[in-house]
Formats: sequence, structure tokens, C-alpha cells
Amino acid sequence: MKRLSHLPVPFRKNLAERRVLKVISGLNNFEAASVKKISKAAAFGGADFLDVACDPDLVRLAIKTSDLPVCVSAVDPFLFPKAVEAGAAMIEIGNFDSFYEKGRFFYAEEVLGLTKESRKLLPDTPLSVTVPHVLPLDQQEHLALELVDAGADLIQTEGGKSARPLSSGVHGLIEKASPTLAATVSIVNALKKANKVVPVISASGLSAITLPLAVACGSSGGGVGSAINRLDDDLLMVAEVKRLRASLDQVQQPIPFF
Repeated sequence: MKRLSHLPVPFRKNLAERRVLKVISGLNNFEAASVKKISKAAAFGGADFLDVACDPDLVRLAIKTSDLPVCVSAVDPFLFPKAVEAGAAMIEIGNFDSFYEKGRFFYAEEVLGLTKESRKLLPDTPLSVTVPHVLPLDQQEHLALELVDAGADLIQTEGGKSARPLSSGVHGLIEKASPTLAATVSIVNALKKANKVVPVISASGLSAITLPLAVACGSSGGGVGSAINRLDDDLLMVAEVKRLRASLDQVQQPIPFF
């Protein structure tokens, strides 16, 4: 947890209050125009930090555009140092969703190896690691514990790509989020039983409807990408980030029945 103390106070405050909002532009999104739009929406909408592809130029662009702390995502640890030199405040292994449709899968041994290599390269930089949803839940729990022992400061879930909602509306949104929520419950409980105090960020397949459910499952907040990135209008993107922000903030507020 000492490495997380290097992050900005507002981020750490929301992490402690379990209402961190991360906006994800995409591990394989190297389009500067797209990243700039997403960065602006994140800043104006009230996100706590940005997650961009691991490229020094994108890091500088995201910081200049949003003035938010930037996390870079990659599956090659040797890409991280230059991104950190460019100003990235955090590094992340994963999210792996964009690889699955290409037939590329990540399993426990490889993810653990990437974590150890990343920590060796950057011993003082906050590190988030995604637990692959292709693993059964008991294996996700075991891997999360190993990742913390290997130096992970945050654990992130995924699962939205595997969901096949059968319903529309709110029901469908909950179905979409169910793999991520299940992983969150399992990993959070495993960490608690092992007395490992590490925040869990729920990501993949979440929306303003299901972010509060992720917090109820034990997460410290959520990461959202496609719900924002699929929009082609700047104002709509900002409005969506604001909805996500509000959904997390109201979890902390009592409901005024009287």
C-alpha cells in the first residue's frame, strides 16, 4: 500500500471511500483523437483517473487534456518504463478483453510472470493486475493472492465480454455485469480471508446501473470503457461519465425515506 501513497490525494480519498471511477480508453486504442475525446469526457465528467494504452505520446496527451492521473495498460512489461517516464502514475497488466476475440487467452502462470517482471522493472510504481475471467472462480481467487504476494497493489476483475445477456433494459445490464460481479465477490472474500488489504477494482461490462452493485460486492470502485467509448458525441460522453460518477457517489448517501 505504500506505493499507492504516491498517487494524488483525491484519488486515494475516493479509493478509501470505495467510489473510485476509472475511465478506460482501451489497451489497444492508439488513436490520438479518440484518446483525447475520452480524456476530456473523463475530466469534465468527474472521473478519478484514466486508463490508456501504453504509449508515451498518449500518456502526455491524456495528462495535458485531462490533468488526471494516468494508468497505462499493456501485456508487455518492457513497455512500461518509457510510459512512466512520460508521466504515467500507475501501470496495469490487462484488461485482456480485447484479446479474446482474436483467440489470445491469458492464464495464471503467464499473468503471474508478467507481474513479477513488471515489479522487477519498476519496483516503486503502483501496479494493477487484471485477473483473467477465463479462469474458474476458485482459480481467480488463488491467482489474486499470488499476484498480491508478487507485488500487485490493486487487483482488477473482468468478465463483460463473456456475458451473453438475454434481456433488455436494466435486466440485461445486470446480466452483462454478472461475471464481473461474481469475480469481485470471490476475489474480495479470498483477500479478506488471507488478511491481504488490497483494493479490488471491478471492470468490464459495467454501467451506471451496475457500478453500485460492484461496490456492494466489495469493490473499491469501477472501471468503465465501452459505455463511454461507443458514444460518438462529446456531450453524450461527458453526460455518461457524470452518470457513472453519480451512481458511485450516491452509494455513500443514505436514502431519505422521510
